[in-house]
Amino acid sequence: MNKYNRIFTIVIDSLGIGEMNDSKEYGDVDVDTLRHISESVENFNIPNLQGLGLANLHSIKHVDSVEKPLAHFMKMAEASVGKDTMTGHWEMMGLKIETPFQTFTDTGFPKELLDELIKRTGHKIVGNKSASGTEILDEFAEHQMETGDMIVYTSADSVLQICGHEETFGLNELYRCCEIARELTFKDEWKVGRVIARPYLGMKKGEFKRTSNRHDYALKPFGTTVLKTLKDNGFDVISVGKINDIFDGEGITESNKSQSSVHGMEQTLEIMDRDFNGLCFVNLVDFDALWGHRRNPVGYAEELEKFDVNLGKVLEKLKKDDLLIITADHGNDPTYKGSDHTREFVPFLSYSPSMSEYGLMETSDSFAAIGATIADNFGLEMPENTIGKSVLDKLV
Repeated sequence: MNKYNRIFTIVIDSLGIGEMNDSKEYGDVDVDTLRHISESVENFNIPNLQGLGLANLHSIKHVDSVEKPLAHFMKMAEASVGKDTMTGHWEMMGLKIETPFQTFTDTGFPKELLDELIKRTGHKIVGNKSASGTEILDEFAEHQMETGDMIVYTSADSVLQICGHEETFGLNELYRCCEIARELTFKDEWKVGRVIARPYLGMKKGEFKRTSNRHDYALKPFGTTVLKTLKDNGFDVISVGKINDIFDGEGITESNKSQSSVHGMEQTLEIMDRDFNGLCFVNLVDFDALWGHRRNPVGYAEELEKFDVNLGKVLEKLKKDDLLIITADHGNDPTYKGSDHTREFVPFLSYSPSMSEYGLMETSDSFAAIGATIADNFGLEMPENTIGKSVLDKLV
């Protein structure tokens, strides 16, 4: 019999809690997403995360530790090579990435790839550099609206991104071009983790805004994940946000696309009103996309306060046979140089109303403790060639 019938795993995208031992090898020195956002504001009001024990796990300015936290908690180190979204999420579900996904941050994409993309799509290309979403639109969006050229760019992640104005370029045309780009970038020499369609609206510089019709075209996981094992054994795997895209739909039984991180929490609250047996896996991307990459610590802190309000509602709805896990997939310290993710420990906060104990657990040597714990709960063996040690027996 399952210890918990429903597990809700919420990824606060990029909420790192301090540099790992090898962070310097990634160019990250004294990075600490959570601590630095707390230091950027005069007050930091996250009572529900505080009650679970987040400040007991990690020092946060303006937030005191509590005498009797509700949760069991620990730090998790990343075992894989990398600090990107896919690496973090795939590791949570048991896969260790030994070879990092290819990036084109410093060089842009090779001419041979772009020539083939131009030939196959029928559109000329502008951009071809690493940039933030707002910068690239300010520079090229008006040009695109006039010419129909594609805006192609990348970032510190292993991504090829294509921007298209929803009205003048057309959403279907943007998706068509991205599907061609995905096909081309399956080749080893051009292989990227994700191709991302980045639709936007607006008519002039300073007013362009990306819309929620983003679509990610990811690689399929290279091995069997805990998600696929759950699905194959008849359990529900409900995704919220970009989880479905990150795993290219593999192992997902139901996908819910979110318009924002607040909307993602609202969707989660609605799902909590339903009966299901399995996992609800949630990614809240705004922390990373809107605040981390754009180096806005105040916006990040305010977003976390909004999350905490809805977290309170989640805690109220949890049943005794539910388990809540709150974590992150990497860091993205908005006070650090550049605009890249940062290599950091991530939190693991676990709570159920049925728990009678609480407190600090030993640091996990991989994010895969999450997947191993989920598999253990539902009486499943971890897939072959995966990593992860369950902490289910400690959640009492």
